[in-house]
Amino acid sequence: MAITYEWRGDFDDSSLDELHAEGFASPVTQTDWRARLERHSLGWVCAWEDGSLIGFVNVAWDGGAHAFILDTVVARHLRSRGVGAALVAAAAKEARAAECKWLHVDFEEHLRSFYLDACGFRGTSAGLIAL
Repeated sequence: MAITYEWRGDFDDSSLDELHAEGFASPVTQTDWRARLERHSLGWVCAWEDGSLIGFVNVAWDGGAHAFILDTVVARHLRSRGVGAALVAAAAKEARAAECKWLHVDFEEHLRSFYLDACGFRGTSAGLIAL
């Protein structure tokens, strides 16, 4: 079955909760994803295979020139097959269409190759405060 990608896809919260928990090795929550995304995001990309949500990325923004990649996640059984990179590419395309000038991402060191090599981000100096 082919994988399809959908900008601002219509998902159900429980499917995204389960995918997020699997991807980030955390407990399944009962998050109102739709309300959160509608409030804070430019959009999001869903990846589907045979009607199942198998990938997701959130594109938050400042309402102007800057968009931010958050929560990139792919079902464990489909990792390293280009799904994550395709999610980010679709997110970049839509951020560009919304006239954003910059797409930012923060990541842990073990994801450096994914974001810099597979997705085409370039390294920059940045700061971070853990809260």
